[in-house]
Amino acid sequence: MNSDQFAGKWKQIKGDFKKKYGKITDDEYTEAEGNFEKLAGKIQERYGKSKEQLKDEIDNW
Repeated sequence: MNSDQFAGKWKQIKGDFKKKYGKITDDEYTEAEGNFEKLAGKIQERYGKSKEQLKDEIDNW
């Protein structure tokens, strides 16, 4: 998944991710918007998920 693919998919899944990963603040979502690496870092920090797990989750959304 490249950055363009993530940015396009992000618009579709953003609301669901906010519900699922509620420990991430709106400001952090805004900061990471369209940037998989930043978002993955925030989720990894708070939930312990690896980038690979998150990538698989997004790909299968």
